[in-house]
Amino acid sequence: MIGAGSQAAAGRPANRVAITASIMMATFMQGVDTTIANVALPHMQGSLSASQDQIAWVVTSYIVAAAIMTPLTGWLASRFGIKYVFLISVIGFTVASALCGAATGLIELVIYRLIQGICGAALVPLSQATLFQINPPERHAKAMAVWGMGVILGPIVGPALGGYLTDYYNWRWVFYINVPVGALAAAGIFVFIHETRHGHREPFDFFGFATLSLAIGAMQMLLDRGELKDWFGSTEIWIEAIIASLGFYLFIVHTVTATDRSFLNRDLLKDTNCMTGTLLMFLVGIPLYGTMTLLPLLLQDLMNYPVVTTGLVTAPRGIGTMAAMLIVARLVGRIDIRIIILFGLTMTTIAMWQMTGFSLQMGMSPIVVSGLLQGFGLGFVFTPLSTVTFSTLPRNILTQGTAIFSLMRNVGGSVGISAVVALLAQNTQIIHAQLSEHIRPDNPLARAPFLGQGYSLTVPQGIAALNAEITRQASMIAYIDDFKLMMLIVIVAAPLILLLRPAKRRMPAGAAAHAME
Repeated sequence: MIGAGSQAAAGRPANRVAITASIMMATFMQGVDTTIANVALPHMQGSLSASQDQIAWVVTSYIVAAAIMTPLTGWLASRFGIKYVFLISVIGFTVASALCGAATGLIELVIYRLIQGICGAALVPLSQATLFQINPPERHAKAMAVWGMGVILGPIVGPALGGYLTDYYNWRWVFYINVPVGALAAAGIFVFIHETRHGHREPFDFFGFATLSLAIGAMQMLLDRGELKDWFGSTEIWIEAIIASLGFYLFIVHTVTATDRSFLNRDLLKDTNCMTGTLLMFLVGIPLYGTMTLLPLLLQDLMNYPVVTTGLVTAPRGIGTMAAMLIVARLVGRIDIRIIILFGLTMTTIAMWQMTGFSLQMGMSPIVVSGLLQGFGLGFVFTPLSTVTFSTLPRNILTQGTAIFSLMRNVGGSVGISAVVALLAQNTQIIHAQLSEHIRPDNPLARAPFLGQGYSLTVPQGIAALNAEITRQASMIAYIDDFKLMMLIVIVAAPLILLLRPAKRRMPAGAAAHAME
């Protein structure tokens, strides 16, 4: 049970605020850590004398560990109680962060990142489930607005914060920064969340967990290392693809045919809102994380923005999200929730359309405006979608539902990142070949003085400069193609809104003090 020993205590605003603040610190910390280390990788690579392939494990190990452990969150919470799982996860994440900062070798760092991913997997779904439990239904939209800020803003703020800490201190501080935040969050959870009875001791479906973990882990490895290993030109990628396919097949068959309780509660599959909302979040996760990955690369590699400036230019995206979530919390309950989500998807589509007009000659304004609009649109999607997805779920499977929801958001992000990065590299090569085939001596437009200063088809330095410019132009077109793809994904996702149904049940406010099961 979450509360202070009684229903009245659990419903006290002061206690609710303290619980919310504590769990949001943990959520924000975990969100930041999904992206903060990325900008510091070159510095880590030099400090630890690692190759590009080796240093990539710093990111991959965290993602794979978190992906495998996320589905286990529901069972752990029901078995041991949400307070203790939450507290151990925060403490473990904080200690692992300190160890990452103190690591003296690559193997140490990868091991500590694995521990960090294992402990961090439970933070987001448990924080969401906790907010649902300590708030009555009429406050769920406001609670999800607060929760969504931590979940979305964390990954957005991560690169800028990581760049600042790396530039002005060193890469170790991208991990040390978690220590004070984690300590405060752990103290708040320990003091303000009280378990008044133990969770249900349900049997553990080891086969279901093993097959799902194997499938998710192999798929994450495939997505994270595919571009580096030339996708299916690599034996490693083929092995990972076969393991992932076999794991998913065995898990699905086991879930459908199991006579006793399966690892994935089949009641989740029967809930239309839960399944539709989870699928929508998977699709929304593609442009959410895809854009988050592409923009820093575009600004730093093609437009020569410093890391700190890149963070400042992309910050309005987070501001738009915050503003939208504050507005949407007041709209839920007054306007059909499907209309709110549709408005958010429309704003996101317009923002992605604006990004297809980016050019190498643009200033900061198009980046700021499109980022602000996209953040605003995502804010209008995230809060109502998080609310309606679980509005019809029984409370005893709520924690497992939030775990699957978080898992699919992360998988959508992984798929999105891998897809846009792979297409970026492939399209850059294709477009480079198409542009360069017209740059030859028999083309009058390719002769000096038409080429411009510094370019030449006869002098080596001029040829190199010309090739660099063609590559730059080809990359810009490839970025635009990626933005078009993400815009189409958002458009394709919109009709799923028709499958959502507003919740008809209304729980009394005192139910917020009932046990998390």
